[in-house]
Amino acid sequence: MTDDPFQCRCVLCHDYGDRDEADQVERTIIGNVQEHGWHVAMVPEDEIGPGFAYTIGLAHTHGTPELAMFGLDVHLMHRMLNTLGEKAASSTALADGQEHHGIARGLPVRLRRADLRWYRTFFGRAIGFYRRPPFPVLQVAWPDANGRFHWEEGVEPGHRDSQPQLWLSPGEHPAGVWTAEL
Repeated sequence: MTDDPFQCRCVLCHDYGDRDEADQVERTIIGNVQEHGWHVAMVPEDEIGPGFAYTIGLAHTHGTPELAMFGLDVHLMHRMLNTLGEKAASSTALADGQEHHGIARGLPVRLRRADLRWYRTFFGRAIGFYRRPPFPVLQVAWPDANGRFHWEEGVEPGHRDSQPQLWLSPGEHPAGVWTAEL
């Protein structure tokens, strides 16, 4: 989470006077958060880059950071984020630096706090729900087949670029597909 306690400013906690103007996607997000506690936004792979997925509503419902994953099939990431969301719903704290097992192919995933400067690039629908940053986001990093994460030495070829390093500022991030649109 952030250093300051999270104060929810989402569209469910505050009436901004524009609820009647919500589009279908916004209404779906709101409905899923109300019914399930969170929504998973999926952005499929395209000519610009790999796909990614992220939660919206975990901070509102459970007071835990939102979660984001990159570089796998969006449906697989959706299931993995739901598994972690269920941990949060059962009072498991999710925090920067943690490893969680039983999420990805029997290998651990590691949580890393996302730098606020990436939010507009990747989390537009969450910004619309919360109306403005900061809301906490943790990147869920997954390892290669040998258990190495994309920032570690000896990682499999191609794995290094499969996911961004959102804990770095955009200016510190290695140039590549994740920084091409900046």
